[in-house]
Amino acid sequence: MFRYIPNGDEDRRNMMDYLGIKAIDELFTDIPEPLKFKGELKLDASKSEIEVLEYFEEKARANCNLTQLTSFLGAGVYDHYIPGIIKHMAGRGEFYTAYTPYQPEISQGTLQVIFEYQSMICDLTGLDVSNASMYDGPTAAAEALLMATTQKKKEKIILASAISPEIRQVVDTYMKYRDIEVVTIKEKEGLVDFEDLEAKLDGDAAAVLVQSPNFYGLVEDVQRVSELAHGQKALSIAYVDPISLGILKSPGEAGVDIAVGDGQSLGNGSNLGGPYLGFLATTDKLVRKMPGRIVGQTVDVDGKRSWVLTLQAREQHIRRYKATSNICSNQGLNALIASIYMTTLGKEGIKEVAASSLQKAHYAYDKLLATGRFKPAFKGPFFKEFVLLADVEPEVINKKLLENNILGGYDLSKACGLERGIMFAVTEKRTKAEIDRLAELLEVM
Repeated sequence: MFRYIPNGDEDRRNMMDYLGIKAIDELFTDIPEPLKFKGELKLDASKSEIEVLEYFEEKARANCNLTQLTSFLGAGVYDHYIPGIIKHMAGRGEFYTAYTPYQPEISQGTLQVIFEYQSMICDLTGLDVSNASMYDGPTAAAEALLMATTQKKKEKIILASAISPEIRQVVDTYMKYRDIEVVTIKEKEGLVDFEDLEAKLDGDAAAVLVQSPNFYGLVEDVQRVSELAHGQKALSIAYVDPISLGILKSPGEAGVDIAVGDGQSLGNGSNLGGPYLGFLATTDKLVRKMPGRIVGQTVDVDGKRSWVLTLQAREQHIRRYKATSNICSNQGLNALIASIYMTTLGKEGIKEVAASSLQKAHYAYDKLLATGRFKPAFKGPFFKEFVLLADVEPEVINKKLLENNILGGYDLSKACGLERGIMFAVTEKRTKAEIDRLAELLEVM
């Protein structure tokens, strides 16, 4: 009985004698009999360690991973190179087991890592302050919009239509239960339709959210969006790819009030879809509306540099009705990985990754158009992703590529209704030979 509980027969007898019961079942008399499970669970017999290892290895072999495939798939998860030092450093015991600092000032190492993470996110985004981190990019976007509605005391937000469907789904879920109106701007050639934005942007809107590069990989005019938003007393929120900030104007320079995004590309692997981390940075003016926590630097009684939780606006720290959010984790390990990545590469390294991705993406774009099998979907400038219209269905293309150990592009015909639209992502990891082989396979398809 209960072999998975490490109590012996004598332990159980002593506990039952203390409680004055003769059988374990007497502990569950409050549960109605019809609801109790009768019989034996259909569990496999116990296995040896060798058998268990072989079982899971067999299951794992059914999956393909990015060590076996050449990936041209993006749409939010990118195959950037992860330096070897990251796995080594993040796997150290003092980091790997660290969690939310509930007695924070005792956890000086954890606080310093978070402080360094926040500082580098501020450098990337050009904004004043960053929180510890969020669950993922879409969650960060939703939290930023809630920040705006609280700050502006308005019940309406405006979204660009060319944002990731995942962002849209999370935002819609958050806003539905807050009774906040969500208005969508039309797109024009895959970018924000500014005439429609001006028509819909009025004094009732709390914020405008735009993604740049957007879901199609196109670079939006974030500065113009910010100017129009501020003209109507609304906040400007930009969802950005952190790698792109190595070469594009930062959100702070573009007049953005809140910058959010996903930190997967900052040293975090694809991880079969997660876990990732979201980042959120803003101006000093909005700091008290931020969700989560903020670590600050100070000195201790001996005058030595130390770190403290400067702001704790979660329901676990203050009265629930005063909390900015019920966000309950800082994705500490993922933020640590992002910190090691940004430290390892530095400003110049991130700039090189961004520039290489840009150049290789444009090379791939030209090579695929030269096959005669594709046409451009949009004309705007793009970063590391681009959309093409194929002469066959994208699933046919991707099936052919997978047979040749290539993970193809994202099928936009299903996700966005763009007929025969396929989106390719090219990072610094892709070589000229890999891109040439992609084009050769598709040319003779």
